[in-house]
Amino acid sequence: MNDELVWYAAYGSNLSAERFSHYLEGGRPRDAQRVHEGSRDCAPPRDVRPIELPGSVFFAWESPTWGGGVAFYDPEVVGRALATAYLITHTQFSDLVAQEMHRTVGDDLDLEPLWQHRVHELGMDRYERLLVVDELDDLPIVTFTCPVDHRPPLNPPSQGYLDTIARGLRETHHLDDAAIAAYLASLAPKNPQRAPGED
Repeated sequence: MNDELVWYAAYGSNLSAERFSHYLEGGRPRDAQRVHEGSRDCAPPRDVRPIELPGSVFFAWESPTWGGGVAFYDPEVVGRALATAYLITHTQFSDLVAQEMHRTVGDDLDLEPLWQHRVHELGMDRYERLLVVDELDDLPIVTFTCPVDHRPPLNPPSQGYLDTIARGLRETHHLDDAAIAAYLASLAPKNPQRAPGED
C-alpha cells in the first residue's frame, strides 16, 4: 500500500462525509442500491475541508446505484463547483477510483503521468479522466470526471442523490436550504423535482 497523501475533491454525492465513508469502510449508503467493497486502507480521512473549484458540475448518465443522473465535473465551463476535499492516501484514492468504475479493489494506480501532465485518462469509461485541479497545503487536489470525447448525455438526478449532495453541502460548506436549492438549480440539466429542504 502507498501512504503518499493527496486531496480528493468530491463534487457529487461524496460531498457528504457519511456517503464517502462507505468507499473506505464498505457498506451501502443511504438512498443507494449498491454495497461498496471498501478500501484496503479503511482509516478515515486525515482532514476534511470545504473548497470551490473553477468550472461547473452537470448531471448525466443513468446510474444503477442511484437511478437517474450523477454528477460530472467540467473544468472548462465558467461557473462554480462546490466540493469537499478529503486528505487520503494514494491507496485510498486508487481504491476509490476502482469502486467508482465498478472494478475490483487491489492495485495502486500509477499517478506519475497525472503529476507530470495534470490530466491522465485511464480509459474511456465514465470517471476515467483524472485531474489535478489545484493544491492545498502543498499537496495536490485531484478529482475525476468523464473523458472529453465520451461525455454522457444529460440526465436529471434522483431525489435521493440530490438529498445526499445537500447533506454534504450542509455538513462541509454550512449552507442553508435556500443556498443549497439555489446552487443545485444552477447545475445542468435543470432538475424538475423538488429542491432539498422543500416540502
